Amino acid sequence: MDPTQWPQPLDGTITPRFAGPVTFMRLPQIEDASILDIALLGVPFDLGTTNRPGARHGPRDIRHMSSIIRRVHPVTRIEPCRLCRVADAGDTPTNPADLMQSLSMIEDRVAEIRAKGAWTLALGGDHLVSLPILRGIAKAQPGFGPLGMVHFDAHSDTNDSYFGGMRYTHGTPFRRAIEEGLLDPKRIVQIGIRGSLFDPEDMNWAVEAGVRIIKIEEFEALGVEATIAEARRVVGDGPSYLTFDVDCLDPAFAPGTGTPEIGGLTPREAQRMLRGLRGLQIIGADVVEVAPPFDQSGGTALIGANMMFEILCLMAEARATR
Repeated sequence: MDPTQWPQPLDGTITPRFAGPVTFMRLPQIEDASILDIALLGVPFDLGTTNRPGARHGPRDIRHMSSIIRRVHPVTRIEPCRLCRVADAGDTPTNPADLMQSLSMIEDRVAEIRAKGAWTLALGGDHLVSLPILRGIAKAQPGFGPLGMVHFDAHSDTNDSYFGGMRYTHGTPFRRAIEEGLLDPKRIVQIGIRGSLFDPEDMNWAVEAGVRIIKIEEFEALGVEATIAEARRVVGDGPSYLTFDVDCLDPAFAPGTGTPEIGGLTPREAQRMLRGLRGLQIIGADVVEVAPPFDQSGGTALIGANMMFEILCLMAEARATR
């Protein structure tokens, strides 16, 4: 294929994986989304973090670790870069000293990409970045919303505010997204929720709004296949967003994150569930909360890169089918 029309990763059997550009899967960096179907977009932002910062470094480390990933999915045999025109679109602009300006900058960049016809798969960044991404999708493509959502996480992220009225943190994005009509709460499923609470009623608002919360104990009782079936039932056939917070995984596997919670999913369970979402209309997604300073081994970023690839395969097939 013509690499200017169908961008391809560097071949690891020709160019060593430790050489070449530091882009996702060593794809070309193309910022003009008009020639793309799927834009891989870094969001180096962590001003929404309430305890352990560092997720602003996630996009760069995920890109670095993605050099290990080959072109073809080992199970589904999907080759995303032959189904769709995929490239690394670089990073959104952010202001590391101004949270609200950063949200606007992220929203505007996503809207620009989506208006040119490309879908976005984002590398975060803390989980607040999902909110401006969803705003950007709605601004450019109002016909897609409100969206359903499959949400892998240890936390519901539907709190109202922190620190006496701060409404924009990584613990509030989906409450804001529901309030703004970006998401349909009755088409949201949250998987892997666990950990201690600030208040016994922390998740009441989400439940009353109609969000389907699968806590880790229910996941254990259901098993992987039944959880997949429930997720598919909830989101249905309509356009949906997929968000993957690496803290859904047990910190034994992914310690490099802002709010680790023991007793989480294994990477293998997460892979199986993502693969089970094949065929859903996933029109946008993100992988968030990779905080490299807390995992010098690079293992958490490696997991983030592989979950990005799993999601890229889902999106490429959905886009090609569409």
